[in-house]
Amino acid sequence: MHETRHAIPVLEDQEEAARVFEQYDLLSAAVVDENERLVGVLTIDDVVDVIQQEAEEDLKRLVGVGDEDLSDSVLRTARSRFVWLLVNLATSVVASIFIGLFDATIQEMVALAVLMPIVASMGGNAGTQTMTVAVRALATRDLDVNNARRILLRETFVGAFNGLLFAIIMGLIAWLWFGSPQLGYVIGIAMIFNMICAAVAGMLIPVTLERLGADPAIASSVFVTTVTDIIGFVAFLGLAAVYLVACSQRCRESISDNN
Repeated sequence: MHETRHAIPVLEDQEEAARVFEQYDLLSAAVVDENERLVGVLTIDDVVDVIQQEAEEDLKRLVGVGDEDLSDSVLRTARSRFVWLLVNLATSVVASIFIGLFDATIQEMVALAVLMPIVASMGGNAGTQTMTVAVRALATRDLDVNNARRILLRETFVGAFNGLLFAIIMGLIAWLWFGSPQLGYVIGIAMIFNMICAAVAGMLIPVTLERLGADPAIASSVFVTTVTDIIGFVAFLGLAAVYLVACSQRCRESISDNN
């Protein structure tokens, strides 16, 4: 046995072993027991298989699929997916409850019912993008305490920049579609706010879950989607409610002046 600086403990997790190969550009490494005795060897072809397996596992967990295979039965596949679909249903009900708080506002302006899914959808997609980057960075140890603040700030600026661009686009569409510039302002401001919050949530939720000892690849997507939906609906409908109140106030003042 030749002395090596990068020996792999026999009980080491395979993902950690693959990370050692990646970090030090190894082609092979000794596997040793607790007494530093040689018990085997890992080669690069073994590690490539591990990397592919772990990447596939993380991808499946992000969408709540688990470890199912194409050869699994219908019952087993449905059972493995049911739990996360049930969680998603619960979070959707929570988002619907927040929508219900603004039922009078929606009845007053039907256009809100047409436009509010756009705000929530854009926020959800933006949050998922940030979350995917964060989960992968946590898995490869590229994201840690030392650079978390810098990356969070970068993602926040990315969310703000994209939010501004889509606010302009969606504001013009709403203006031309419904003939109301005020509605364009409302959806534009809501878009910016939701995209920023989506970026922050997409970064903080995986980091927080890992700190709590949970696998961020499993639970992040449900929480990120819930946060972006709720924030998107509340921001858009809340701003619309303020706008309608202001319009109503101006109408009363106008009537009062005419009288």
